[in-house]
Amino acid sequence: MKRKSLLVLLTLILAFGTVLAACGSKNEGTGNNTDTGSASESNGLAKDQVLKINLTAEPPTLDPAQAKDSQTNTVLKFLYEGLVRIDADGKEQAGVATDWKISEDGLKYVFNLNPEAKWSNGDVITAEDFVRSWERALKPETASPYAYQLYYIKGAEGYNRSSDETFEGTKVTDFAQVGVKATDEHTLEVTLENPTPYFLGLTAFYTYYPVHQSADTNDKFFTDYKNMIVNGPFTMDQFLKGQKIVVKKNDTYHAASDIKLTEIDMSLTSSSASELQAYKSGQLDYTGAPNGEVPTEQIPSVKAELPDEFKATGIASTYYYQFNVNEAPFNNVKIRKAFAMSINRQPIVDKVTQGGQIPAFGFVPPGIRGENGEFRDEHKDDYFTENVEEAKKLLDEGMKEEGYTTLPAITLIYNTSDAHAKVALAIADMWKNNLGVDVKTENQEWKVFLDNRQKQNFQVARAGWSADYNDPYNFLEMWTTGNTNNDSKFSNAQYDKDVKDTVKSADPAARMAAFADAEKILIQDEMAVMPIYYYTNVSLTKPYLKGVQLDFSGAIDFTRAYLEEK
Repeated sequence: MKRKSLLVLLTLILAFGTVLAACGSKNEGTGNNTDTGSASESNGLAKDQVLKINLTAEPPTLDPAQAKDSQTNTVLKFLYEGLVRIDADGKEQAGVATDWKISEDGLKYVFNLNPEAKWSNGDVITAEDFVRSWERALKPETASPYAYQLYYIKGAEGYNRSSDETFEGTKVTDFAQVGVKATDEHTLEVTLENPTPYFLGLTAFYTYYPVHQSADTNDKFFTDYKNMIVNGPFTMDQFLKGQKIVVKKNDTYHAASDIKLTEIDMSLTSSSASELQAYKSGQLDYTGAPNGEVPTEQIPSVKAELPDEFKATGIASTYYYQFNVNEAPFNNVKIRKAFAMSINRQPIVDKVTQGGQIPAFGFVPPGIRGENGEFRDEHKDDYFTENVEEAKKLLDEGMKEEGYTTLPAITLIYNTSDAHAKVALAIADMWKNNLGVDVKTENQEWKVFLDNRQKQNFQVARAGWSADYNDPYNFLEMWTTGNTNNDSKFSNAQYDKDVKDTVKSADPAARMAAFADAEKILIQDEMAVMPIYYYTNVSLTKPYLKGVQLDFSGAIDFTRAYLEEK
């Protein structure tokens, strides 16, 4: 990933980028705002305020409690709003809550809700809506993949894992014992397990969104858009499976005067070539990550052709392959290490992805805060090296340990994407040439792919992780035993201890040292995942489109965008 140019870029981002991907802690700085001018400085608003973008995959769900991917995140931002929202500078602003107070010990938050905040059907949003929605996300039967993001709340983990026989903490069966309650119609009181500096911003994350009470009794609430009652800047107007999604401005939204767009039209195509052609012909106003894709082989040409519209921005996200550590042959650590060490990452980012990505040898990306600066600067990602001869030796040793004369058939799965396909083919070719191993590559539709990963129906699978908040914990907690995002089913007692020790530690140096020890176990010792590169966000934006917000992690927000006269 050309460490020079991108690291300069990341350095600039880091001066600002200590915010959450979908949230951010107070006084943590700014994200990366793609807007270059305000409405008052603009050429005048266009009469037609209809934004046109593309999604490379249909969102698997519209339920905030079930969401776990970037496509769903993009759409849910249109439909919902949490207690706070994150502005263009990455700071918390009033959302449903007008203001809040934090106790001196950092354990209690009191949110005052806006009495003018309403659901799209006109119902007033109450504190009880948040209590009920958070309880719903935490109920074991909901099986929310992101329920653990609520574990910062006192008793939340005990309630969510009350039926988990492996849970060693205090189980909670009565939600009244969880640290969230409505003290009156418009006051929400939250008590945390431990001081969490980034908790305020985390309330902007989709798992924390309120859901209308009718969702509890209407089984079509999230599957038939006509049944959806939402509280965000837009409402669902059309959802044509496999074709398009349309949202329209929500006039009941409490900050409707801040919303300039009247409609957002989202086409649904996985073809990056078709998406780019649509952009060039004026059918799209924005193309590229995180919701779309610029064809990798055309990045050099579009950069030269449209230099004022092209952007390649360093973001705090990691692209990696994960091994199913319980599935042969990757239940053997030496074989996992052999596969990780036998590929050459620089040609992948130089010749395949071509977007300025940085080869990765760790899991926590640049842009994530450490003790005094960046975690990645303070703890180098030198956990392994690319070494074909050593890889061959490890493969041979691993095969002997398992009694193999030849490896079992191996399949690498990835979701539908031109870029993912090219990376997969390049890596499979390296495995063939360097290890003599044939690996089948298999493309899967997004929803099927996610389901197979979660159910461990894979041997090797493509994956990517973007920050939900700016702390190494967000990247390392997911690999603890039993975590719902731990698709590899990796489990290591020392790793779990190192990560959990960071929660209660008040010593920044000790926290970061524990994170570094955990990452060493994950990558150097166990190679549960195979880092490939640290992402960049490659996109094209029409000159007349303003107000698009892209934060340091690559999460995008179109809600405050607007179109100028062309």
